[in-house]
Amino acid sequence: MPYFKDAEEVYANLGRLFEDVVADDDLRARFQGTDTVFQYRMRRPDSQVTVKALGEEEPQVEFGITELRPEVVLAMDADTAHRFWLGKVNVTVALARGQISARGPVAKILKLVPLVKPVQARYESQLEAAGRSDLTA
Repeated sequence: MPYFKDAEEVYANLGRLFEDVVADDDLRARFQGTDTVFQYRMRRPDSQVTVKALGEEEPQVEFGITELRPEVVLAMDADTAHRFWLGKVNVTVALARGQISARGPVAKILKLVPLVKPVQARYESQLEAAGRSDLTA
């Protein structure tokens, strides 16, 4: 059974994660240091979260269709994205098995890698605070 019944649930959980990240002074600055626009394109259910993190510009998070042009695109099932942000997906294995595909300049993708751990630490807490501990099992 999938974790999310529709795109709205994806946005309420995974989307909210990125809204919280750009609202946090420390993490916002770290994401702006990547100087890119990145997008998570998810299937089952179809959804996408796009984050603009360009230098000194105000960060922006958009759900669904967007006018933003992502430089880095990570595509995967929404369940894979959920498990990834809980720290339960080995990215190397998921890439090798085709569970995650990445497109964009390698240098930009590598700038995002050190930001994974601090964001993962927030996700489980966010789910529990929202009364969604059913998603953390």
